Amino acid sequence: MSLTIGDTAPDFVAATTEGPIKFHEWIGDSWAVLFSHPKNFTPICTTELGYVASIKPEFDRRNVKIIGLSVDPIELHDAWAKDIEETQGTAPNYPLIGDADFAISKAYGMLGADVSGDPSDRTAADNQTVRNVFVIGPDKKIKLILVYPMTTGRNFDEVLRVIDSLQLTAKHKVATPVNWKQGDDVVIAGSVSNDQAKEIFGTWNEPKPYIRIVPQPTA
Repeated sequence: MSLTIGDTAPDFVAATTEGPIKFHEWIGDSWAVLFSHPKNFTPICTTELGYVASIKPEFDRRNVKIIGLSVDPIELHDAWAKDIEETQGTAPNYPLIGDADFAISKAYGMLGADVSGDPSDRTAADNQTVRNVFVIGPDKKIKLILVYPMTTGRNFDEVLRVIDSLQLTAKHKVATPVNWKQGDDVVIAGSVSNDQAKEIFGTWNEPKPYIRIVPQPTA
Protein backbone atom coordinates (compact mmCIF):
# COMPACT_ATOMS: atom_id res chain seq x y z
CA MET A 1 0.00 0.00 0.00
CA SER A 2 1.45 3.34 -1.04
CA LEU A 3 0.45 6.35 1.04
CA THR A 4 0.67 9.94 -0.14
CA ILE A 5 0.01 13.36 1.34
CA GLY A 6 -3.73 13.87 1.67
CA ASP A 7 -4.52 10.20 2.29
CA THR A 8 -6.28 9.20 5.48
CA ALA A 9 -3.74 7.72 7.88
CA PRO A 10 -4.56 4.03 8.39
CA ASP A 11 -6.26 3.43 11.71
CA PHE A 12 -5.05 0.59 13.90
CA VAL A 13 -5.20 -0.93 17.35
CA ALA A 14 -1.83 -1.50 18.96
CA ALA A 15 -0.07 -2.30 22.20
CA THR A 16 2.24 0.49 23.35
CA THR A 17 4.49 1.22 26.28
CA GLU A 18 1.64 3.37 27.67
CA GLY A 19 -1.11 0.81 27.12
CA PRO A 20 -3.31 -0.20 24.19
CA ILE A 21 -4.50 2.49 21.78
CA LYS A 22 -6.82 2.91 18.84
CA PHE A 23 -4.82 5.29 16.71
CA HIS A 24 -7.46 7.71 15.41
CA GLU A 25 -9.12 7.83 18.82
CA TRP A 26 -5.74 8.46 20.44
CA ILE A 27 -5.05 11.40 18.10
CA GLY A 28 -8.43 12.97 18.91
CA ASP A 29 -8.45 16.69 18.06
CA SER A 30 -4.65 16.94 18.12
CA TRP A 31 -1.97 16.71 15.49
CA ALA A 32 0.28 13.65 15.60
CA VAL A 33 3.77 12.54 14.63
CA LEU A 34 4.32 8.82 14.02
CA PHE A 35 7.99 7.95 13.53
CA SER A 36 9.23 4.43 12.91
CA HIS A 37 12.32 2.36 13.65
CA PRO A 38 13.60 -0.84 12.02
CA LYS A 39 14.66 -2.52 15.27
CA ASN A 40 15.34 -1.92 18.95
CA PHE A 41 18.87 -1.22 20.18
CA THR A 42 19.99 0.46 16.97
CA PRO A 43 22.39 3.40 17.42
CA ILE A 44 20.87 6.14 15.28
CA CYS A 45 17.31 5.42 16.43
CA THR A 46 18.53 5.55 20.03
CA THR A 47 19.75 9.12 19.51
CA GLU A 48 16.49 10.09 17.79
CA LEU A 49 14.21 8.71 20.49
CA GLY A 50 16.18 10.51 23.18
CA TYR A 51 16.20 13.83 21.35
CA VAL A 52 12.47 13.73 20.65
CA ALA A 53 11.88 13.10 24.36
CA SER A 54 14.00 16.14 25.24
CA ILE A 55 11.98 18.45 22.97
CA LYS A 56 8.56 17.01 23.76
CA PRO A 57 7.44 20.33 25.36
CA GLU A 58 7.79 21.92 21.90
CA PHE A 59 5.39 19.36 20.45
CA ASP A 60 3.02 19.79 23.41
CA ARG A 61 2.98 23.55 22.83
CA ARG A 62 1.83 22.94 19.28
CA ASN A 63 -0.87 20.43 20.32
CA VAL A 64 1.06 17.58 18.69
CA LYS A 65 1.13 14.05 20.10
CA ILE A 66 4.21 11.90 19.49
CA ILE A 67 4.27 8.15 19.03
CA GLY A 68 7.13 5.89 18.02
CA LEU A 69 7.08 2.46 16.42
CA SER A 70 9.64 -0.32 16.36
CA VAL A 71 9.53 -3.65 14.57
CA ASP A 72 10.21 -5.54 17.77
CA PRO A 73 8.03 -6.90 20.57
CA ILE A 74 6.87 -4.38 23.15
CA GLU A 75 8.51 -6.51 25.84
CA LEU A 76 11.90 -5.27 24.64
CA HIS A 77 11.01 -1.59 24.72
CA ASP A 78 11.57 -1.07 28.46
CA ALA A 79 15.17 -2.25 28.27
CA TRP A 80 15.78 -0.03 25.25
CA ALA A 81 14.24 2.94 27.07
CA LYS A 82 16.79 2.46 29.87
CA ASP A 83 19.61 2.52 27.33
CA ILE A 84 18.15 5.65 25.73
CA GLU A 85 18.01 7.43 29.08
CA GLU A 86 21.54 6.33 29.98
CA THR A 87 23.11 7.41 26.69
CA GLN A 88 20.93 10.37 25.67
CA GLY A 89 19.90 11.79 29.04
CA THR A 90 16.14 11.46 28.45
CA ALA A 91 13.99 8.34 28.27
CA PRO A 92 11.02 8.24 25.90
CA ASN A 93 8.14 10.16 27.49
CA TYR A 94 5.65 9.22 24.80
CA PRO A 95 4.24 5.83 23.73
CA LEU A 96 6.29 3.38 21.67
CA ILE A 97 4.43 0.78 19.61
CA GLY A 98 5.56 -2.82 19.31
CA ASP A 99 4.93 -3.87 15.71
CA ALA A 100 6.17 -7.45 16.00
CA ASP A 101 3.60 -8.75 13.51
CA PHE A 102 4.56 -6.03 10.99
CA ALA A 103 0.89 -5.07 10.55
CA ILE A 104 1.33 -1.32 11.01
CA SER A 105 4.54 -1.19 8.99
CA LYS A 106 2.68 -2.92 6.15
CA ALA A 107 -0.38 -0.68 6.45
CA TYR A 108 1.86 2.39 6.16
CA GLY A 109 3.72 1.00 3.15
CA MET A 110 7.04 0.59 4.96
CA LEU A 111 7.27 -3.19 4.56
CA GLY A 112 5.98 -5.46 1.81
CA ALA A 113 2.82 -7.49 2.23
CA ASP A 114 4.85 -10.73 2.01
CA VAL A 115 6.93 -10.02 5.15
CA SER A 116 6.20 -12.51 7.92
CA GLY A 117 7.81 -14.58 10.64
CA ASP A 118 9.60 -13.86 13.89
CA PRO A 119 10.91 -10.26 14.09
CA SER A 120 13.94 -11.52 16.03
CA ASP A 121 15.04 -13.37 12.88
CA ARG A 122 15.18 -10.08 10.94
CA THR A 123 18.04 -7.60 11.12
CA ALA A 124 17.76 -3.82 11.09
CA ALA A 125 18.92 -3.95 7.47
CA ASP A 126 16.00 -6.25 6.65
CA ASN A 127 13.69 -3.54 8.02
CA GLN A 128 15.65 -0.55 6.73
CA THR A 129 12.55 0.90 5.02
CA VAL A 130 10.90 1.39 8.43
CA ARG A 131 12.48 4.85 8.84
CA ASN A 132 9.57 7.18 8.13
CA VAL A 133 8.08 10.25 9.77
CA PHE A 134 4.36 10.85 9.27
CA VAL A 135 2.73 14.11 10.36
CA ILE A 136 -1.02 13.65 10.68
CA GLY A 137 -3.62 16.38 11.16
CA PRO A 138 -6.67 16.41 13.43
CA ASP A 139 -8.67 15.39 10.34
CA LYS A 140 -6.56 12.17 10.32
CA LYS A 141 -5.10 13.10 6.92
CA ILE A 142 -1.38 12.67 6.24
CA LYS A 143 0.23 16.12 5.94
CA LEU A 144 3.90 15.14 5.60
CA ILE A 145 5.94 12.01 4.86
CA LEU A 146 9.70 11.95 5.39
CA VAL A 147 11.80 8.87 4.61
CA TYR A 148 15.35 8.57 5.93
CA PRO A 149 18.12 6.00 5.45
CA MET A 150 19.41 4.15 8.50
CA THR A 151 22.74 5.98 8.35
CA THR A 152 21.26 9.49 8.63
CA GLY A 153 19.64 10.70 11.84
CA ARG A 154 16.38 12.54 11.39
CA ASN A 155 16.16 16.31 11.94
CA PHE A 156 13.26 16.84 14.34
CA ASP A 157 13.87 20.58 14.48
CA GLU A 158 12.86 20.52 10.81
CA VAL A 159 9.77 18.48 11.70
CA LEU A 160 8.78 21.21 14.16
CA ARG A 161 9.38 23.88 11.50
CA VAL A 162 7.15 22.04 9.04
CA ILE A 163 4.45 21.63 11.67
CA ASP A 164 4.56 25.40 12.27
CA SER A 165 4.03 25.90 8.55
CA LEU A 166 1.27 23.31 8.33
CA GLN A 167 -0.63 24.80 11.25
CA LEU A 168 -0.23 28.34 9.94
CA THR A 169 -1.33 27.52 6.41
CA ALA A 170 -4.27 25.48 7.69
CA LYS A 171 -5.65 28.63 9.34
CA HIS A 172 -4.63 31.32 6.85
CA LYS A 173 -4.63 31.58 3.05
CA VAL A 174 -0.86 31.69 2.80
CA ALA A 175 2.11 29.48 1.96
CA THR A 176 5.59 29.57 3.46
CA PRO A 177 8.67 30.14 1.25
CA VAL A 178 12.07 28.47 1.30
CA ASN A 179 13.72 28.22 4.73
CA TRP A 180 10.75 29.97 6.34
CA LYS A 181 10.61 30.02 10.10
CA GLN A 182 8.15 31.40 12.63
CA GLY A 183 7.78 35.17 12.21
CA ASP A 184 9.14 35.41 8.66
CA ASP A 185 7.17 36.85 5.75
CA VAL A 186 4.84 34.51 3.87
CA VAL A 187 3.31 34.30 0.40
CA ILE A 188 -0.38 34.74 -0.38
CA ALA A 189 -1.79 31.42 -1.59
CA GLY A 190 -2.24 31.12 -5.35
CA SER A 191 -5.89 30.19 -4.85
CA VAL A 192 -6.60 33.72 -3.55
CA SER A 193 -7.51 36.30 -6.19
CA ASN A 194 -6.18 39.84 -5.96
CA ASP A 195 -9.62 41.13 -5.00
CA GLN A 196 -9.84 38.57 -2.19
CA ALA A 197 -6.27 39.35 -1.15
CA LYS A 198 -7.12 43.06 -0.80
CA GLU A 199 -9.95 42.19 1.57
CA ILE A 200 -7.81 39.82 3.63
CA PHE A 201 -4.35 41.38 3.57
CA GLY A 202 -4.77 44.92 2.29
CA THR A 203 -1.49 45.44 0.46
CA TRP A 204 1.49 43.25 -0.36
CA ASN A 205 4.91 43.28 -1.95
CA GLU A 206 4.79 41.84 -5.50
CA PRO A 207 8.17 41.18 -7.18
CA LYS A 208 6.21 39.14 -9.74
CA PRO A 209 2.42 38.84 -10.19
CA TYR A 210 2.57 35.28 -8.86
CA ILE A 211 4.70 36.16 -5.81
CA ARG A 212 2.68 38.23 -3.33
CA ILE A 213 4.56 38.67 -0.08
CA VAL A 214 2.94 39.69 3.24
CA PRO A 215 3.90 39.58 6.91
CA GLN A 216 3.02 36.36 8.69
CA PRO A 217 -0.58 36.47 9.98
CA THR A 218 -0.76 36.32 13.75
CA ALA A 219 -4.48 36.11 14.55
